[in-house]
Amino acid sequence: MSFAEVNLFGVYVAPISLMMVAAWFILAALRRLTKRFGLLRHVWHPALFLFAVYTLILSSLILLTARIAG
Repeated sequence: MSFAEVNLFGVYVAPISLMMVAAWFILAALRRLTKRFGLLRHVWHPALFLFAVYTLILSSLILLTARIAG
């Protein structure tokens, strides 16, 4: 399992930073869905819940990328 830097317009970026941005976009889409259906109001602490979901999405992206690359 080896992650190499990504050349983004001449700037070398760590792959984790790109995965963090991708996880944030996925979370934003999920947040819209939960807001539309009113599911977030059933959670005790919405900010903590969203942080936990973000962490799960990010770790899943990292594991999936490691599995595909390795």
